[in-house]
Amino acid sequence: MIREVSMPALSSTMTEGKIVTWKKSVGDRVERGDILLVVESDKADMDVESLEEGNLANILVGDGNNAPVGSAIALIAETEAEIAQAKARTPQPAAPAATKSTPVEISEPSPSVPEAPANGHPPGPAPRDNGSSVAVSPNARRLARELGVDLAGISGSGPGGRIVGEDVQKAAVARKSVTEVPTAPSTPAALPVVLPEVAATFSTAQRAVIRNMEASLTIPVFHVGYTITTEALDSLAKQLKSKGVTMSVLLVKAVATVLTRHPLVYATYSPSGVRQNSEVNVAVAVAMEDGGLITPVLRQADSKDIYTLAREWKDLVERARTKKLLPEEYTTGNFTISNLGMFGVDRFDAVVPPGTSAILAIGAARPTVVATEEGYIAVKRQMQVNLSGDHRVFYGAHGAQFLQDLARVIESAQQLTL
Repeated sequence: MIREVSMPALSSTMTEGKIVTWKKSVGDRVERGDILLVVESDKADMDVESLEEGNLANILVGDGNNAPVGSAIALIAETEAEIAQAKARTPQPAAPAATKSTPVEISEPSPSVPEAPANGHPPGPAPRDNGSSVAVSPNARRLARELGVDLAGISGSGPGGRIVGEDVQKAAVARKSVTEVPTAPSTPAALPVVLPEVAATFSTAQRAVIRNMEASLTIPVFHVGYTITTEALDSLAKQLKSKGVTMSVLLVKAVATVLTRHPLVYATYSPSGVRQNSEVNVAVAVAMEDGGLITPVLRQADSKDIYTLAREWKDLVERARTKKLLPEEYTTGNFTISNLGMFGVDRFDAVVPPGTSAILAIGAARPTVVATEEGYIAVKRQMQVNLSGDHRVFYGAHGAQFLQDLARVIESAQQLTL
């Protein structure tokens, strides 16, 4: 019997996955529980085990390609006849996954000629020069004509060896330095400008962010701002830095402590009513190198000391950046912190993540001239925080009271070590 291997759903929000690499090759024997492949979901890379046993007869979606959840990505067969039948099945077209940005030059439209198939995948369009086997971009061909450069001797630096405009420019400069004997200083002729590249597709993580942001547009959001003096918090952070406690951890602890007194702020909206959450799970936004965003979660943050939170946070961040988090480690937050203060941002509005009711945007702490209660002028370090809330779950007064209590905890920061 021929059995299909389907793209698994690694999280509740996942609609498609990218195949990072196949761990088994066509013809390999596969047992139940064997690691078949590594799949990139919207936030993490995860090993996928085989649910079947037999011979891996055909890989329908290869490394580096995307496939919808539930679609067939490979075939496992038992008998020789079934293996031959499975091999005869044509691999299905799969959307190419986004790669790191590479130069894409903008020029006049040019007819496209299909490239030769690679790894059993359908060919994609690529303009070629005069029917040769080397792919050449339209802009590179135009520059070659203008500069009198023979494309036959150029090695392309673009995707799949494609010759791009920069390659032609380098060839022209190299030829000029070889053929010309300088007799007097002269100003070199300006080469045509190659337009910067644009990203062709979104990564899996970026598409997940887009879906979440589109879902966020359905939430009726209000914003409440507050100014908090941070001198005590800054002093505590300096004391504890050598023990591995970061400012992010101190802010999580402060927020979690206050949330226990404001359950609506970490509640969840549903059409049938507001659901109270039994745990204070604080998520913190972390930017990914590929342009995506992930929110590792410190669960039950209110009941843990700052040293435990510091160890957990260090582990979460390290695994988040290598895409090794489990889904429950980035999808179970019921309150989110987004801190752009490290970039010098004074104040900003954050978008409420779907499935939660609030997010706290934190700006940079700066020396500020203030008037004291006694009527004196002083300089104090202060930061702006801004709470974005779901108006279906709680109201402006609730948000203001939460921020007022948060300011008291931060401004007397020593209690965070209790």
